[in-house]
Amino acid sequence: MGWLWTLIVGAIIGVIAGAITNRGGSMGWIANIVAGLVGSAIGQGLLGSWGPSLAGMAIVPSIIGAVIVVAVVSFFVGKSNT
Repeated sequence: MGWLWTLIVGAIIGVIAGAITNRGGSMGWIANIVAGLVGSAIGQGLLGSWGPSLAGMAIVPSIIGAVIVVAVVSFFVGKSNT
């Protein structure tokens, strides 16, 4: 049951990061979960685990890390003619 909670929190973090960068609409749920989980690892690795935690993830560093992941991925993948 713990892994399900981690996936849900990762998805929420990914959605928040997508909303902050205005790139979340083009991403699917799987990409949001991956961005949230990878961003959480990157954010906590760079900034530590300060602030409130949920499902083993420090929320503020995780969101900052997910914003970085979404911005980098959308820069390389999300190039469109619009």
